[in-house]
Amino acid sequence: MKDLSHYRKSYEKSELLETALPEDPINLFNKWFHEVQDFEGADEVNAMTVATVGLDGFPKARVVLLKKFDEEGFIFYTNYDSEKGKAIAENAKVCLSFFWPALERQVIIKGVAEKTSTAVSDNYFNSRPHGSKLGAVVSNQSEVIANRNVLEARLKDLEIELDGKEIARPENWGGYLVRPIAVEFWQGRQNRLHDRIRYLLHEGYNWQIDRLSP
Repeated sequence: MKDLSHYRKSYEKSELLETALPEDPINLFNKWFHEVQDFEGADEVNAMTVATVGLDGFPKARVVLLKKFDEEGFIFYTNYDSEKGKAIAENAKVCLSFFWPALERQVIIKGVAEKTSTAVSDNYFNSRPHGSKLGAVVSNQSEVIANRNVLEARLKDLEIELDGKEIARPENWGGYLVRPIAVEFWQGRQNRLHDRIRYLLHEGYNWQIDRLSP
């Protein structure tokens, strides 16, 4: 066993005070996202952890890429027949988490996921590189396979079948919109006295803002 107790650092880059808070968490998320996006050396800032509760009752988390956010919520795309898709079909309550160590920040979003419209899913799928489209078809996500050769063979067969023609979005592949009900912003501070600000949705339209003890 490896002892990791000596791994520690002091967080001193910024602060999060009530005097600088917007009324809506999406506005603060937008501000933070653009700040980390513009930070030199930050990579894949749209990577987020999506946590669901599976059919077996266990939680599971995986990293996916955020593809859009606005006042409605946060959108990502996946195979609806995947493990996460089946989990969401059974329990649409999910949690998203962003960690941006470059700015010593994280954001945790609790929300309810729903499928995006056919038009939204089609538009995004059509914008993807050709290889990514093929991958969405040949991979039955979360399926047990014998080896990688299975995927390579499916890909080759599909390319022969298409013969250069464009490919349509599979019906079991598309987007999820996560509508937030709680958004927590965490800013690292000295002495582990971090700033934690939580936005909690009340009656569907009002956001209550609270400071949480670290």
